[in-house]
Amino acid sequence: MAQRRDGSSDTAGDLCVTQLDFAGNYVGYMHLTGFGHGVAFGAQGVGSSTYLWTEVDANANGYGARLARFKFTSGTALSNTSSALTKYTPVATATEHTCSIDPVNNRLIVRYNVSDGKHIAVYDLADATNGDFSSPLADFKQPSLPTLSPTFQGYTAYGTYLYLLTGTSYDASGGVVNSEITCVDMNTGTIVQGPVLTKAGETLDFREPEGLAIYQTVAGEVRLFLGFASGAAGDRRSNLFYKNALV
Repeated sequence: MAQRRDGSSDTAGDLCVTQLDFAGNYVGYMHLTGFGHGVAFGAQGVGSSTYLWTEVDANANGYGARLARFKFTSGTALSNTSSALTKYTPVATATEHTCSIDPVNNRLIVRYNVSDGKHIAVYDLADATNGDFSSPLADFKQPSLPTLSPTFQGYTAYGTYLYLLTGTSYDASGGVVNSEITCVDMNTGTIVQGPVLTKAGETLDFREPEGLAIYQTVAGEVRLFLGFASGAAGDRRSNLFYKNALV
């Protein structure tokens, strides 16, 4: 889980990444300084270790100008200038980069911003790890989303499909469920399903959609996880739901 570090400004890019088990028990954390907004990040398993991919070098709006990869080491802190980071600029002309990982197909999904708006590029994860972004598997402009809310809250991909999450908290929507998932075919860059309203966790207090991720169980079942924040300010909770019937 990634969130803005307590006491830090909205634009500083200071994050706390918390590791939990599937029962919700606290396992560990890292503090990141000057990284980004925490829109999305990727976890890459390498042997018994986990490497995180995140945005880094927060700009004036608090979003990362580049990407960084580093080993998750619980109880430690990293600044954006740390030698423990490997930094990447997948698209040289982009002013912002964020990323997600398809762990089933070993792909890095990059959402980047250029003069005409947001784009999505897909790379082989091994190539990206080696700093090779010369041959994207897909690269297209994010389509306009005809959603109830324009607030973008996260994305992930599985196979040829990109999933986008939008919506706001009950505080912002007046108690109306406006969280939606839109599915995009990455071969064409067009919407193939949705926006579909999701009422996952509709009985939660506050209930703000916060992110998407793909996970594959040991038995091989692929799950699309949806994250929601709940609870009062100063005592926010993380809530995970998943869909296992993918279209």
